[in-house]
Amino acid sequence: MTGTAPLEDRVAQAATRAVCLEVTAFAQALAADAGASAALFYGSNLRTGSLEGVLDFYLLHDGPQRERIWPRVSYHEMEQGGITLRAKAAVMSITQFTKAARGDSRDTTIWARFVQPSALIWTEHDAAHEAVLSALADAARTAARLAAALGPQSGRPAEYWRALFQATYTAEFRVEKAGREDSILTANADHFDGLLPAAWIADGLAFEQAGATLAPRFGKGAKQRILTCWKNRQRLGKALNLTRLAKATTTFEGAAKYGAWKVERHTGVALEVTPFAEKYPLLAAPGALVRVLMAKRAARTIGSDPSDRS
Repeated sequence: MTGTAPLEDRVAQAATRAVCLEVTAFAQALAADAGASAALFYGSNLRTGSLEGVLDFYLLHDGPQRERIWPRVSYHEMEQGGITLRAKAAVMSITQFTKAARGDSRDTTIWARFVQPSALIWTEHDAAHEAVLSALADAARTAARLAAALGPQSGRPAEYWRALFQATYTAEFRVEKAGREDSILTANADHFDGLLPAAWIADGLAFEQAGATLAPRFGKGAKQRILTCWKNRQRLGKALNLTRLAKATTTFEGAAKYGAWKVERHTGVALEVTPFAEKYPLLAAPGALVRVLMAKRAARTIGSDPSDRS
């Protein structure tokens, strides 16, 4: 990534990167099912190129937002080339995605997520392509503006990004390991190289630079206005995300399959996903827990029986 490139050029270059055909085909199939006109791919699998684990997609559709509490999340599996691909898909409108990226809503998740690397791997038409790229640039401007207000009076870019990510973790009711923000910056060093000053320039925020040290220069009252808006978001952020979590317990499509995969991945215990579990994942969860505990106990018993040892 060119550190001195204008923000829009950086965003377009990063978002139109090539990804493997299997991921693109999966995203297109999910977008068709969801009636979406654009598919964004993000997360660690984008960085590593791995098909293991769960791929993360945002599927964006034309027209008005369909749900008041967004996004709608679902889990999917698809066989390709003899392997099983798995994905979580979040669905929302391009209009709502754009509004959230601009910071025009109480939400912090969109601009905080999409200031990080993502790939616009499929669009149905040019208008969707341009709208999503514009929203990604908006996300960078929003994040950089808040980073300037939350960060030090002067410092290296990483200090501003750390301050931002630490604040968003608190606002979003997320429990992250200490140093999570450092791992994001380290893993995506090329992406963040030069991004902060490029976003400040695009946002019209003046700053001074001495070597690697930056110092934003706010107009009269501007920093306080940003911080006041942030405090309002922070106060409402936990409640908003708890509401989304509560919604997800009843609207997460494919929740039983996703849970069964997670259980097998972490415990080695394979669970059958019954029609009842598919329809009522919360009611089926206690029974699934009992089966996992029984399977683990049986495995320990076999392992401790001398007659089973060679």
